[in-house]
Amino acid sequence: MSETSHAEGRTFPPPEQLAAHANAGPEVYDEAAADRLAFWEKAARRLTWTQEWDEVLDWSNPPFAKWFVGGKLNVAYNCVDRHVEDGHGDQVAYFWEGEPADDTRTITYAGLKDEISKAANALLDLGVQAGDRVAIYMPMIPETIIAMLACARIGAVHMVVFGGFSADALASRLDDSGAVLVITSDGGYRRGAPSALKPAVDDAVGRSPGVRNVIVVKRTGQDVDWSEGRDLWWDDVVDRQSTEHEPESFDAEHPLYIMYTSGTTAKPKGILHTTGGYLTQVAYTHWATFDLKPDDDVYWTAADVGWVTGHSYIVYGPLANRATSVMYEGTPETPHRGRWWEIVQKYGVTILYTAPTVIRTFMKWGEDVPKDFDLSSLRVLGSVGEPINPEAWLWYHEHIGGGRCPITDTWWQTETGAHMITPLPGVTSLVPGSAQFPFPGISAKVVDDEGNELSDDSTGLLVLTDPWPAMLRTIWGDDDRYVDTYWSRFGKNVYFAGDGAKKDADGNIWLLGRVDDVMNVSGHRISTTEVESSLVGHPSVAEAAVVGASDPTTGQGIVAFVILRESGTDSGDELVQTLRNHVARDIGPIAKPRQIMVVQELPKTRSGKIMRRLLRDIAENRELGDVTTLTDDSVMNMIKEKLPAAPSED
Repeated sequence: MSETSHAEGRTFPPPEQLAAHANAGPEVYDEAAADRLAFWEKAARRLTWTQEWDEVLDWSNPPFAKWFVGGKLNVAYNCVDRHVEDGHGDQVAYFWEGEPADDTRTITYAGLKDEISKAANALLDLGVQAGDRVAIYMPMIPETIIAMLACARIGAVHMVVFGGFSADALASRLDDSGAVLVITSDGGYRRGAPSALKPAVDDAVGRSPGVRNVIVVKRTGQDVDWSEGRDLWWDDVVDRQSTEHEPESFDAEHPLYIMYTSGTTAKPKGILHTTGGYLTQVAYTHWATFDLKPDDDVYWTAADVGWVTGHSYIVYGPLANRATSVMYEGTPETPHRGRWWEIVQKYGVTILYTAPTVIRTFMKWGEDVPKDFDLSSLRVLGSVGEPINPEAWLWYHEHIGGGRCPITDTWWQTETGAHMITPLPGVTSLVPGSAQFPFPGISAKVVDDEGNELSDDSTGLLVLTDPWPAMLRTIWGDDDRYVDTYWSRFGKNVYFAGDGAKKDADGNIWLLGRVDDVMNVSGHRISTTEVESSLVGHPSVAEAAVVGASDPTTGQGIVAFVILRESGTDSGDELVQTLRNHVARDIGPIAKPRQIMVVQELPKTRSGKIMRRLLRDIAENRELGDVTTLTDDSVMNMIKEKLPAAPSED
């Protein structure tokens, strides 16, 4: 479809009026190409620094980068205080919409500053110091953002864990990060009902002796277990604090946050982002990619703060740019399938940023749902989390954007921190399904297995060949793993993203998904090893192999092949459902396998390696590739005979 769309000439030029007044015009590409470091230095000057840097980039010890060396700033000041000082205190920072439709809050920049200052004072009262790690396990409520910025204000390193993750996942992250404090809530609302969070925290903290206190926000009013001396209500410790707090300046390379990208049963991988370079790039990309006009736009990233998209494009980028944002707690279908479009209509949302998996869900529900709402305020749409297939792009463009809104299809990662490949809405003629071109100042290339750059109309591996401001600095506590994971395949000056990509005849980049053992499910990265370990942890399972297969809704679906411990064990639907639920409990609902196939053998090479490539062929219902290296090629026929007619549903 992607090639067909392009061959048919389905390109979409920028709207004339938008192009005429765009924040970023064609000149930004020339400017960045002429002097990349000067380009990023100019972007950094959009922020307020308390001390000038001595050097834009220190790349003397690759792959360990230092940006804006010697510069100092405070992230929270840049996101809130400076806007209040400039006379914009009355501007709305967030329109917060709870899942129960009558539950809303409007928070101005002045109000946000006061709440962040109070929370910062509370953290200091509890002995939290600059450099300490604070875990945040929260629903999509304003206190989540207040907690993040309070940490940034005092130099504590926040570590947000998605509220859908299990106690095991939280415990492993608390242990790895060395967190001293957890901020959580009694629960949140999900699909029309309160969903508890505190029990998972109690379980995890019980295994984490380094955690001194747990602060609990009252959200749902559920009864919670209480540990006297350790547990504290947010209202009790925050509300009594002064709204005055003088933000301290921190070095540009001071750690800002850790975000974990993998599992509970393998050692978690904590991606570390620092202060000056990260804020520079998220602020500039947010302003340019979405053409944000802070006095006119209402901006909505429909994602969860627990993922990097939420950090960069719900919190830090928008606030640094003085955006007015929407924040929504719940799911798209609660209490009805038009809830998102009701929110767009209610607040006059002008910019919407979401994931292809959600767009495909809306497609399944049909175009009649958005038709009932006034979406004429929208002017720019965005896509994030995975490559968007052209069919979904065209549906999004026509039925949500009314055929008039450019779509910025953004490629980036937890590790990159900010947009890396994306069209610019006032510059690029859009090609549905392609992220198109590297952002100005970014060096992204498609190379062959030896690292040689490929010409147009070629397929290979995506690499980044120059450091960028928002890049991860290391894996928390494990520099060797950082080098080995990202900078070993093509040397210490070349970052291998782990994604395949192709360039078409016009030089547009098309992302082809992961080439390693990481699956992308609804924009969330899940390792095959993690799911396999969970399955083998069940007493019925002897061996497991997991692959990602194309899924029309989630991008990739998890397909598992398991060998049971005893041949007499029931291998029917009930066991399959039990195993799926086991993985969901172990890792989180997002990791629940779409299909589980019980098999007698797995395809293995003579050295004992499982041939996941062949299992992927089975899961994708493709012609089998080369089977000559298998110990027994009849295994594949046995597995094919057991292939169910349709995936498990729920």
